[in-house]
Amino acid sequence: MWIGWIEFDILLGDVHSLKEKRSVVRPLLAELKRRFDVSVAEVGDHEQYRRTQLGAGLVAADRAHLVEVLTAVERFVAALPELELLSARQRELRSDD
Repeated sequence: MWIGWIEFDILLGDVHSLKEKRSVVRPLLAELKRRFDVSVAEVGDHEQYRRTQLGAGLVAADRAHLVEVLTAVERFVAALPELELLSARQRELRSDD
């Protein structure tokens, strides 16, 4: 069994309040869940309205599938015009490590 996750540091575009931030982040989290069947959450920068840190995680039977899904998630987030992806950190672990 393989466990993998990816963390994103994101700069949001034209956002001027925490309420506006939520209106960008919540639909993004829902779309990632729907499209890629991963677990996602906002994991940092909760009080900053122009920055957010998101995490997505996945459990898979083989490493190739895990890397494929996490790479697709990263490409999707990087292509969104309403935000700027500052960094992405990906990690995979085998369950017997």
